[in-house]
Amino acid sequence: MPSSFSLRWVAVSVFVLSSTLNYLDRTLLNTLAPLILTEFHLSMAGFGALLSAFSVAYAACTLAAGWMLDRFGINRGISAAVGWWSAAAAGTGLVSSLAGLTICRVALGMGESAGIPATGKVNGIYLEPEERALGAAVNQIGLSLSAPLAALSIGFASTYGWRTPFIVSGLAGFLWIPLWLVVSRGIHPRYPVTSRPSSRSSLAILGERNLILLVLANIFWMGAYSLWSNWTTLYLTNVHHLSLQATARYVWIPPLISNVGGFFGGWLSLHWMKKSMNPVAARRRAVWVSAAGSLLTLLLPFATGAGLATALISSSFFFALAGSVNIYALPIDIYGAGRSGVAIAALTCAFAILQTVLSPVIGYLADHRLYTEVLWLVTLPLIASALVLQGVKIRDEFI
Repeated sequence: MPSSFSLRWVAVSVFVLSSTLNYLDRTLLNTLAPLILTEFHLSMAGFGALLSAFSVAYAACTLAAGWMLDRFGINRGISAAVGWWSAAAAGTGLVSSLAGLTICRVALGMGESAGIPATGKVNGIYLEPEERALGAAVNQIGLSLSAPLAALSIGFASTYGWRTPFIVSGLAGFLWIPLWLVVSRGIHPRYPVTSRPSSRSSLAILGERNLILLVLANIFWMGAYSLWSNWTTLYLTNVHHLSLQATARYVWIPPLISNVGGFFGGWLSLHWMKKSMNPVAARRRAVWVSAAGSLLTLLLPFATGAGLATALISSSFFFALAGSVNIYALPIDIYGAGRSGVAIAALTCAFAILQTVLSPVIGYLADHRLYTEVLWLVTLPLIASALVLQGVKIRDEFI
C-alpha cells in the first residue's frame, strides 16, 4: 500500500496538471504570436498591450481569488477558477476581431489569477515546510509540459488554423475538474485547514512588513520570468530571423531547463535547512545564488546563432525559476496554509502589475531593436530583489 508520503505527492502532482493547462493557455499566445500578429496587424508594442490587458485583469482579481480560496476552500475555489479560465481559453479560439481577442484574454487573466495561490495553498496543506520549495518546483513541471505542447501546436495550427489549439486547451480544463475532486477526497492533507480565517484576519496581513517586502522582492525578481514566458518566439524570429516553423526546434527548451532550475532552487534551500538553517535564511541564500547566476543573461547579445541564444535564454530562465520557487515558498512558511491564499495572491498581484507595465515597454524596445536594453532591464533588478529579502524578519518558529 502506498505510503502517506507518496500519496501526498500524488495529490500535488495531479494539481500540476491544472498548472499545465494554465500555462498552456498563455504559452499558446506566445508560441503562435507571429500568426496572430499577422492576422490582427499588430506591432510588437501592440502585442505588449495585449499581454498587459491580461495582466491588468490578473492583478485586479488575484487578491479576491486568494481570499476566495482561503474563505471557501481549495476545492470549490479552484473548480470555479478552472471552469472560468477554460471557457475563456476556448473563447480565444472563437473570436474574429481584436476586440474579441482582448476580451477573452482579460477573462483568462481573471480566472487564472487563482492558479498560483491555489497551488501554493495545496503545497501548504499537503507538504512539510522543508518540502515546499520542491513542491513549487514540481508545479513548474506544468510550465515545462506546456512548452512542448505549444511547440507541437505550430504544426497543428498550420493545418487547422491558430484558433484550434486554444479550443482544445479550453476543453481539457473542464476534464481536469472532476479528476481533482476525486483525488482530493481520496488523499488526506498533511496539514488540514480546520477553520477558515475571517475576511478581516485574512486580509489584515496585506499591511504587514514581511509581506510588503516579499511583494517588492517579487516585483524586482519576475521581469526575466515574464520576458521568456512571453517573448521567446518573437526574440528568435526577429533577432535570429527564424521562421515560425523553425522556432519549434528551440522554444520548448528554455521552459524545460527552467524546471530543472526550480528543482535546483528547491534543493538549495532544502540542503541548507537540513543543516539547521532557518527557512527564511535558507531561501534568501538560494535567491542570492540565483541572482548571481542570472548575470549570464547579459551575454545573450553576443550569441552568434539561435542555438547559443537558446542556451543563454535557458540559463536565464533556469535561475529565474531557482529564485522564484523560494520567494513563493516564503509566504507559506510565514503565514501557514490557512492564510497562504491571500499571501501568495499578493505576490502574484505584484507580478501581474509588473507585467502590465513591462510588456508594452519590452514591445516598444523590441520595435526599435533595443534588445540589449531589454536584457539589462530585467537582469539588474534581480540583485535588488535579493537585497530586499534581507529585510524579511527571521522567526524561530513557523506556523
